[in-house]
Amino acid sequence: MPNLATNGRAVVLVDGCRIPFMRSGTEYVDLSAYDMGRMVLKGLLTRTGIDPAQVDRIVMGSVIQNVHTTNVAREAALGAGFPNTVPAFTVTMACISSNLAVTSAVELIGSGQADVVIAGGTETASDVPIQFKRKVRKKLIAARKVKTAADYVKLIRKLRPSDLLPEVPALTEYSTGETMGQSADGLAALFGITREAQDEYALRAHRQAAQARDAGLLAQDLIPAMVPPAFTPLTADNGIRDDTSIEKLRTLKPAFHKPYGTVTAGNASFLTDGASATLLMAEETAQALGYTPRAYLRHYTYVAQDPGRELLLGPAYAIPAVLDAAGLTLGDLDVIELHEAFAGQVLAVLAALESKTFAEKAGRAEPVGAVPMETLNTWGGSLSLGHPFGATGARLVMMAASRLHHEDGTLALLAACAAGGLGHAMVVERA
Repeated sequence: MPNLATNGRAVVLVDGCRIPFMRSGTEYVDLSAYDMGRMVLKGLLTRTGIDPAQVDRIVMGSVIQNVHTTNVAREAALGAGFPNTVPAFTVTMACISSNLAVTSAVELIGSGQADVVIAGGTETASDVPIQFKRKVRKKLIAARKVKTAADYVKLIRKLRPSDLLPEVPALTEYSTGETMGQSADGLAALFGITREAQDEYALRAHRQAAQARDAGLLAQDLIPAMVPPAFTPLTADNGIRDDTSIEKLRTLKPAFHKPYGTVTAGNASFLTDGASATLLMAEETAQALGYTPRAYLRHYTYVAQDPGRELLLGPAYAIPAVLDAAGLTLGDLDVIELHEAFAGQVLAVLAALESKTFAEKAGRAEPVGAVPMETLNTWGGSLSLGHPFGATGARLVMMAASRLHHEDGTLALLAACAAGGLGHAMVVERA
């Protein structure tokens, strides 16, 4: 096997956990990203028994930021009982925000700046910031300096009732104006991915997740979420569709490009609330503290490409880059965890990896090859488990490690796409 050691110190995943991922507007509807981040950090402390004072940094990913907790990592850490002397910072890189949190931790540890780092993410799509139009916002800011009622009336008299209509955020690319779903439709068309293939993959995702849940495999990374006021423990993800079927999926209408698009609510990931956290250490630190590492975090990369035609194709660029850096091929991998924004996106990435035309475009002599489906997302993925934007990356790392141990494998690959035409891939080695 190739030497997978990196230039810095070896970084290990000691443990990790996540609260159950919930469809937005359901069980976590009254929680903030802070609430969920605090919950998962406190749960990680309980699960691992680590002394909070031994943690050198806390890094969390988050995308939809609340103005009151812009550095949600710091606020959640304080709320979870970490000493105020432990620095914490929040990172954002769209759907790969907690991937960035994890690799930020790897860099801190690998360079010797830290020995123990907690990395994860937290996200709510149930409470997004809704704002007034810019015209109204300017008036409201100016109103803070108004001294009399007459001046206030003078300030706002030119506003119309329509100006007061709120602006609800949309999953739209700022640079292109397209929604991610529209981009997914275009990508599927570009690679000839049919509606039938997308529905079949979505069905597979739900069935694999249901089987893993029923076998108790998902539970090993889950901690209960205690949601007020009832504080009844929530112990399982609620996005898995046990009752779905290919017949039901076929009845759903196109959600974006109507009436001829192929992306539907059934073959796309859903808006999700949730949080995740991992405990990472230098290998020698883990040994000194008496912890048994679960996995080594090895080579990783980030890529970027055209956010128009290739918005969701990041993994097709990142996977060959990280495999080349590690001296590996697809045949060396026992486990592959690929983020599922859309079924069509996953299938397009798989097709690109097999395509000689795409390989040439990416500057490669030969395609990467066909991904063995028996290695891919066998415990479900974002289509069925859910996708809290800032928390999925840490979930991928934990699931890759858990699957390696369960399946007696050695090497795993995880990869994800993100808004802005970004992508990420990482090699994980079983400890």
